[in-house]
Amino acid sequence: MINKRLILLPFVLLTVGFLQAQPAKLIGQMADADSARLVEIFKDIHQNPELAFMETRTAAIIAKELNFLGYKVITGIGKTGVACILRNGDGPVVMYRTELDCNAVKEITSLPYASTKTMINSDGLEVPVMHACGHDAHIAWMLGIARIMVALKKEWKGTLVFIGQPAEEVLSGARAMVDDKMYEKGVPVPDFLIGLHSRPIPVGTLDNGYGNRMAGSDQLDVTFYGVGGHGSAPEYAKDPIVMGSNAVMQYQTIISRNIAAQDAAVLTVGAFHSGNSNNIIPASALLKLNLRWFNEKTRDVLLDGIKNVNDGVAIANNLPKELFPEIKMKGFVYPLENNAEMVTKINRSLADIIDIKNIVSDTPSLMGSEDFHHLVIGNKRTVYDYLMVGIANSAIFEKAVKAGKKFPFYNHNGNYEVDLSAIPLGTKIGATALFEMFRK
Repeated sequence: MINKRLILLPFVLLTVGFLQAQPAKLIGQMADADSARLVEIFKDIHQNPELAFMETRTAAIIAKELNFLGYKVITGIGKTGVACILRNGDGPVVMYRTELDCNAVKEITSLPYASTKTMINSDGLEVPVMHACGHDAHIAWMLGIARIMVALKKEWKGTLVFIGQPAEEVLSGARAMVDDKMYEKGVPVPDFLIGLHSRPIPVGTLDNGYGNRMAGSDQLDVTFYGVGGHGSAPEYAKDPIVMGSNAVMQYQTIISRNIAAQDAAVLTVGAFHSGNSNNIIPASALLKLNLRWFNEKTRDVLLDGIKNVNDGVAIANNLPKELFPEIKMKGFVYPLENNAEMVTKINRSLADIIDIKNIVSDTPSLMGSEDFHHLVIGNKRTVYDYLMVGIANSAIFEKAVKAGKKFPFYNHNGNYEVDLSAIPLGTKIGATALFEMFRK
């Protein structure tokens, strides 16, 4: 039988004289001591990615690790979500969240631990999968943080909640956990919510600002219906591929001609599926759309514009009402807005972990989106901070900048690569931020 006290012994020895030491420095020593284990966990998760709401193996790793450490573990929330709770006397409730899911992207990094996996996605298609957004690093960070917080139990008071959330990439996992009555099942409502996300900036840099940091988003499917036929006789058919192609081009005029230039918005068609033969006109075409916005007026313009384009294309092709395009709304999130007081408090606490000049708080808002804050939307007592942690190798980053690139790689691309030195550093950042929120 594994002795838990022996596993934590190096951490316990480090805590001697804790009150005389800087908390961040001691947390840093603990993260370094745990680095080899966390890197192996990261590599394992990276090699075994799982798509949204299919993260059974990943969720089981979190449940096993935190159950061993003494957390109360609740599994199966929102299908594959995990909540781990450690009650440690009177004090605030602080929640820390990580994501579990991966992307349907083929890895091209050539790393020795690169993903070669494929999965059947929600549309029934076999697709290559990889962690192209750093969720594997996020999980490793959380497991390291959970261990540090147990070792420091005597030095903080309150309730700590770790959340392993499914389906962030489809922007519906947080809502799924809340809708599955997470809080009624024994998960305490937090006073503070913290999350970390990898960003392709150099290791040792941190982007943590307040106010609107990430855009709101919608994901929706549009199906164009037509009349199938032989490719040699299009006059007897109604071609949904042509209709969909027209719509793809017209959608962009919603941005350029209906939304003010000062208002940020993005409309992307990420997939177009139709037909399977060279000489057959299919009966339908599916478009997968993604929207980004910062206010609901802009969102309404986008959604109304999409419907108007769809209906216009249908009318132009003389379709009966029953064949007009259909819209299926999927994932949806509001803009993410960090709490200013929390940001200031956490950034100040990280000065012993990261050079203060490498902690930035005034970068522009990202057009990327998150459902992190949907864990607590509607809870007026909860404030949150979502931090962006640099994970790119510094030399690779500098080379990319010299070549005129903003980043060496981007999220959701097959060359996304987390430098291994970011594993202990992310653990230090997350644990220090958590510990700071328990301080009076």
